Amino acid sequence: VSKMTITSRPLQDHASGGENDINSAMQLTLTAGKVGDLKPTSGSHGTRIEVRDLFFATPARLKFLKSDRAETTAVGDVVRRLAMAYPEVGFSLTSEGRRSFAVTAEPDVSDTSRLNRLAGVMGQDFGLNAVPVSAERETEKGYMCLKGFAGLPTFNRATAQMQYLFVNGRPVKDRLLNGAVRGAFQDFLARNRHPAVALFVDLDSSEVDVNVHPAKTEVRFRDPGLIRSMIVGALRTALAEAGHRASTTVADTALRFFSVPSYGLGSRGERPSAPPMLDMTQPREVDGQQGGFAQISGYEAPPHAGEAQISEDQTGQAEMGGSENLTESLVSYPLGLARAQLHETYVLAQTGDGLVIVDQHAAHERLVYERMKEDMAAKGVERQILLLPEVVELDSTETDRLMARSKELAEIGFVLESFGDGAVLVREIPTLFRSADVKQLVQDLADEIAELGAALAIKEKLEEICSTLACHGSVRAGRRLNSTEMNALLREMETTPHAGQCNHGRPTYVELKLADIEKLFGRR
Repeated sequence: VSKMTITSRPLQDHASGGENDINSAMQLTLTAGKVGDLKPTSGSHGTRIEVRDLFFATPARLKFLKSDRAETTAVGDVVRRLAMAYPEVGFSLTSEGRRSFAVTAEPDVSDTSRLNRLAGVMGQDFGLNAVPVSAERETEKGYMCLKGFAGLPTFNRATAQMQYLFVNGRPVKDRLLNGAVRGAFQDFLARNRHPAVALFVDLDSSEVDVNVHPAKTEVRFRDPGLIRSMIVGALRTALAEAGHRASTTVADTALRFFSVPSYGLGSRGERPSAPPMLDMTQPREVDGQQGGFAQISGYEAPPHAGEAQISEDQTGQAEMGGSENLTESLVSYPLGLARAQLHETYVLAQTGDGLVIVDQHAAHERLVYERMKEDMAAKGVERQILLLPEVVELDSTETDRLMARSKELAEIGFVLESFGDGAVLVREIPTLFRSADVKQLVQDLADEIAELGAALAIKEKLEEICSTLACHGSVRAGRRLNSTEMNALLREMETTPHAGQCNHGRPTYVELKLADIEKLFGRR
């Protein structure tokens, strides 16, 4: 459909020199699919592919092209995806005489080199906020491997445009893979937010069919359930290992909102009035309401946590009460020592090298949710026996799929029995679904199993309900906490998985380094 010229020259010929060095490159021309003769030519080492007069032989197809700008954007997207898949290869894209994209070849295909390449394509912010993802599963033909990087939940986007998926080095857009990514981040993001990931799946060619789409952007796996479980498991493991780490860009964004006030003269030359002095002669004790965080969470605060209070010595200088060792040990905690509560919503804590600001509602929401999941894993899903068993009519194929998974479904609270041809009898459901439409729930479950080949979707729905309950059952903004409760909150955050973000992907805390604070005051 075009006039294509391929010019290639091996790397070793570039250093050979000599009389025939200029002719060491070879050129091949293809015109409308017809291969021309292979000819010697001049050229630098490497391969250059040049395409001209696209669809010159089929003008009808030419009319379906979009604007030059849109097509240039599409070409750029293809080149960027190829660059992500092959970090050991350098790429350069020039349009209308202007270089729009260029990355140099990485020395190897290690995790560091791949992350460098991904940061070069997806942006340096992704590189700073990415966690490595890795997994391996055994198949009949050998092994399937998953490598890549995922952005922290707090590094999320409004669209799924920063989700890049590759199968055997080929960029793909696959519903199964996208669904697996969405399922893995179910606990961490609101429905209208999307994670940033770059995942690379390698497996035997017999395990995947790449010929189900003309552009080969969609694939069909022989065992889609295994692929999905591998991706979901690897992503959740990677996020769990990240602990309470939050996006580094959150603090950077916060610092940009600070402005240094001008204390120059007023419009008439007079000096502005100074702000009122705070009375520091009396300590200001913040009393928590009865039944504060320590009681709600079921967490017992560490001994002496937060007992330090502000006192005034005879010289009028405020000092922290308690032993110096106690203060130093508390400040050495990752989230520091609680110093104050701001607007009955934010906990201010001092760390060894800066300041941590915690959103008490978002943080406690994550803690409650993780505790609910632990209880569910330890005690199993609570079931509710239906007073009148529900008969749900399905087609025979859907019925067979459900009954084949009946054991898995029972583990998550659904007790189903076959009820003749094309129907199932529902005897028990998870208690969390007691208000749901049972028939619609079973139909949705059958559809999910048909698409994904697993009952993971219902687990995600259970977790979604737990997330909602955690949101309503956590400490609200506007709740006054005392120092013991604030420190108990910080200590539990340090030991709870995913404590860096709430269930909707928002950060639970922001950390400002002392060096950045000093810059605000011109000390650096």
